[in-house]
Amino acid sequence: MVSRVESAAATRHALVDAAAELLDEGGPDAVTLRAVGARAGVSRGAPYGHFPDKEHLLSAVAAKSWAEVGGELDALITEEHLSPTDRLERALAGLMRVGRRRPHTYALMFGAPSGELSDAIAAVSRTHDQFLSIVTEAIGDPGRARPVGAMLLTSVHGIIGMENGGHLDIEKWHVTGDQLLEMIIKSAATHGVRCSHSSNRRKF
Repeated sequence: MVSRVESAAATRHALVDAAAELLDEGGPDAVTLRAVGARAGVSRGAPYGHFPDKEHLLSAVAAKSWAEVGGELDALITEEHLSPTDRLERALAGLMRVGRRRPHTYALMFGAPSGELSDAIAAVSRTHDQFLSIVTEAIGDPGRARPVGAMLLTSVHGIIGMENGGHLDIEKWHVTGDQLLEMIIKSAATHGVRCSHSSNRRKF
């Protein structure tokens, strides 16, 4: 027999999944508590029992999306056969897939969460920490992991923005988004090694 707590958790999960589907299909305007309830197959008042408003519901979608990215990073971290650079490339490629296939979700994930929406903030923080561990291993310089990680994420964010906006025209720029990803990873790896060597020279 399913307990009331389990039933409530299942309903909340169904609502978040339904909201994610509607977001992918029609953007934020398509996500209303009534539409989400109908998609999830629950009573009209059920969404209001779990989420006070649309902002909290979308925050739950963002937290779920970041958790999914975090799950992919966990899997990459435990894949021992991958080189550190390959692991980094796959981590960034995974984020690019979200941006390409689910642009509305991607935009939500990188939006500014309210300070009251702690679930989304915690999910983002955990995923960033996972990513930083991958960057650290790839560049071999813990002291430079944060700025290099920020450079990588902002570069990927720019690639996705250019692609989704139709501005990364191969005839104009003679490069694809995937080729740019390879370039920035090589740059980050080289930069990390260079900074490490420079730091070692300063010690003598």
